[in-house]
Amino acid sequence: MGIQKVQNELGRRLKSLRMDGHLTQEEVASEVNMSRDHLSNIENGKYPINIKTLYKLAEFYKVDMKYFF
Repeated sequence: MGIQKVQNELGRRLKSLRMDGHLTQEEVASEVNMSRDHLSNIENGKYPINIKTLYKLAEFYKVDMKYFF
C-alpha cells in the first residue's frame, strides 16, 4: 500500500468519526488546536498527519490509535 493510499484511508476514517459525531470541521479543529483548512486537507488525503496530531485526534474521538491502521 502506497503512502497516498494510507493518507486517504486515514482521512476517510477521521472524517467518518467526525460525521458520526455530528461535528463540523471547525469544532474539531478548534478542540485539537489546528486550522479548519489543515483538518480538511488531512481528511481529504492531501496532507500527511504527524503522530502528535493523530494522537490528539484519537484522544478527542476516544478511539485507540490502532483504529487508524
